[in-house]
Amino acid sequence: MDVPLLIGGEGQEARSGAVFERRNPVRGSVASRAAAAGPEDAREAADAAAAAQPGWAALGPNARRALLLKAADALAARAPDFIRLMAEEIGATAGWAGFNVQLAAGMLREAASMTTQLTGEVIPSDKPGCLAMSVRQPVGVVLGMAPWNAPVILGVRAIALPLACGNAVVLKASETCPATHRLIGAVLTEAGLPPGVANIVTHSAEDAPSVVEALIAHKAVRRVNFTGSTKVGRIIAEMAARHLKPVLLELGGKAPMLVLEDADLGEAVKAAAFGAFMNQGQICMSTERLVVVDSVADEFVRRLSAFVAKLPVGDPSGPVFLGSVVDEAAAAKVDALVDDAVGQGAVLHGGGARRGTIMPPVILDRVTPAMRIYAEESFGPVVAMIRVRDAEEAVRVANDSEYGLSAAIFTRDVARGLALAARIDSGICHINGPTVHDEAQMPFGGTKASGYGRFGGRAGVAEFTELRWITVETAPGHYPFPPGLEP
Repeated sequence: MDVPLLIGGEGQEARSGAVFERRNPVRGSVASRAAAAGPEDAREAADAAAAAQPGWAALGPNARRALLLKAADALAARAPDFIRLMAEEIGATAGWAGFNVQLAAGMLREAASMTTQLTGEVIPSDKPGCLAMSVRQPVGVVLGMAPWNAPVILGVRAIALPLACGNAVVLKASETCPATHRLIGAVLTEAGLPPGVANIVTHSAEDAPSVVEALIAHKAVRRVNFTGSTKVGRIIAEMAARHLKPVLLELGGKAPMLVLEDADLGEAVKAAAFGAFMNQGQICMSTERLVVVDSVADEFVRRLSAFVAKLPVGDPSGPVFLGSVVDEAAAAKVDALVDDAVGQGAVLHGGGARRGTIMPPVILDRVTPAMRIYAEESFGPVVAMIRVRDAEEAVRVANDSEYGLSAAIFTRDVARGLALAARIDSGICHINGPTVHDEAQMPFGGTKASGYGRFGGRAGVAEFTELRWITVETAPGHYPFPPGLEP
């Protein structure tokens, strides 16, 4: 499939004529062939967004709402195309791809509902006759950068609320799924968004640094959001800081799920299997650590292992729960983490020989801080189980990480769960639910090396608007000039 850039409402080749290929991770065949943009193409996209933004902002909120709702319907109608492209480019299962489309459509609808929520307030002033107000206004052009692992959800999230707020956008597509991200642009065009309001830039891996730098440096780009690895997030943050541009970062995770002695083990097993192995563990919120109190650890791991052994694994084109990881390098990393842990005394449950990028799920019991998997994000179908004495040690272990995105606690004592949740350093914590949970209206984001800022709802509006102070004087001015002096 050939994938052009989307700039100013038109599909076009890169100025250099360069293209790059993405190959199917399971079969090795060419999944997509995309335009390889360079810095000049990136600047052209930002110029197009800057030209279109004033007209888009001038539309009434209900006009923007109607177009975003049309986009949500158009995206949902293209579900078969998204499912096909996600399977081809990243080896996604149909279930995961379909969920991507469902949640992304919800994000567009939630964004549509926020067009009338760019509210301000009247603030009491000490100055007589002064009406003081705070108002929110669009910032201009927003640059969104989305990864491959949940490409429709995260591609839409990068731009939906900025659009609702009256900004124009440039979406820098992932080089791992250019056709999937480009289809988002086609959907917005089909819905009737004016040319230039939404632009999509695809590029090769080699050109990523220069393309990103050109976009962040562009004078029209006023906000940046990035979802991806902590390593790259630091680079983005440093680059944006040089240009004094605010950036919203949603980065890596090492989500802990605490299983206390009074947990409902049946519910905990289901949540652990879902959180650890949905999309082969390639989700920022994936359950990476099972922190289990000793008194229930043996029973928990026995039940979890038996349940996980029943999960169907195989070619993502079939009726499977676990399909392919994104590439051979990802599979090799998981293998190395497992080998290191087992070599240092971890007890392996599940696993077995992998077939290329198709990997059976692995549970590693009795993991210790000496093992790489204790601290490193695996981003694959493996979960580390760490045994602890009690809830106090469980909280300490949960916080013993550079990351702080999502967490979960399983206990029948909800008051106790709330008290413990307050002590876990993460942006998100679920009591008696999995670490993997997202809704369009929620304030989504992390702490520490998992980033800063929040997507979703009113929290997202604050990220993508400028808060201004405006006054109106309703009485003659009084100034400290000498008596009798008049202009």
